[in-house]
Amino acid sequence: MADMTQNADIASAVAAACDARIIANPAHNPAPFPDDENSLNSRNMQAAMDEITGWDAYAPTPLVSLSDLAAFCGVKAVYYKDESTRFGLGSFKALGGAYAASQLVAKKIADGFSASDVTVATATDGNHGRSVSWGAQRAGYNAKIYIHEHVSEERAEAMRAYGAEVTRIAGNYEASLASCKADAEANGWDIVSDTSWEGYLDIPRTIMAGYTVMTNEALDQMGDTMPTHAFLPIGVGGLASAVAAPLWQRMGADLCNLISVESTMSSCFLDSIAAGEPTLVDIAEETLMAGLSCGEISALAWDILRTTLTHCVAISDDAVAPLMRWLHQRDQSIEAGECSTSGIAALLQAHAQPEKWREMGFDETSVVLLIGTEGATDRALYEQLIAAE
Repeated sequence: MADMTQNADIASAVAAACDARIIANPAHNPAPFPDDENSLNSRNMQAAMDEITGWDAYAPTPLVSLSDLAAFCGVKAVYYKDESTRFGLGSFKALGGAYAASQLVAKKIADGFSASDVTVATATDGNHGRSVSWGAQRAGYNAKIYIHEHVSEERAEAMRAYGAEVTRIAGNYEASLASCKADAEANGWDIVSDTSWEGYLDIPRTIMAGYTVMTNEALDQMGDTMPTHAFLPIGVGGLASAVAAPLWQRMGADLCNLISVESTMSSCFLDSIAAGEPTLVDIAEETLMAGLSCGEISALAWDILRTTLTHCVAISDDAVAPLMRWLHQRDQSIEAGECSTSGIAALLQAHAQPEKWREMGFDETSVVLLIGTEGATDRALYEQLIAAE
């Protein structure tokens, strides 16, 4: 698909097919980086970098220049942070759950426990649970993973392969989280969740700090170039915050345009920004972009994003398979999972709406950062989607 005619055909088809919602954030308020002790800050982001870069097999993931996409959109550059190779787990989430669990277990060991005494529980759509399960194999703790009925069996098996016990719950992600919380309380397990709620902030903050390793890698790889726009895939908001905070730390009040991207089937952040307060979405239908299927935002993420986001975009599933196929078929082939297409789809949707394009500040000098969140974390689904016409 490197040929620009084919590239234009794909982009035009995607732009026509997707029913995107795009809103500006009325609460956007440029300000210096707060370096808040209770949020992502210089100290906890550096601590994550210091530990994770010392893990066996650590290597920065690639930052790929999508020059063909930049040419189509008429911007200076589009950079895609490809997380498909992260620690062999195929997702940025390898950086978060395993890191937070390792910190938790280290504290328990300091208090006189052994790692085998510790049981960690979490709810997941797949990738976060895989990170916690992998961390359990590395550090010797026990992992109890709760998944909902729409999580594929292949993703469940990937967690069992690391020795985790996987429990499937009827309903959606919120139902699996509720069951996880109840069982953890009843059994004295420690929850390592990537979403936060009242009274539960430290571990989600540590997970988010782990994710910032990815963003700092990308900024280092960009050298003296800084993005003018960054598209942030959003579920509960942990990843989006972990992209926003390092950018904010480096750019201060001149922070670039931050644009959230989520599914129209679970647009809790767009709805919350529109309402001016956290708003719950009752998910009636599951998106192909499983990692974005969340109906309730993280309190920690809300505090970081409510004034730093410039726009919110909600997209349908129409672009997922075509864009996975396009990335696969490029001369520089990229293995991109479903959520990895979200930023490209949102960029194309904005480009297809000239008024929104101008409102969002795009022009020929724009430098766009996209997050390729995952590779083929469900191999059977991946092969099915890239083969479909």
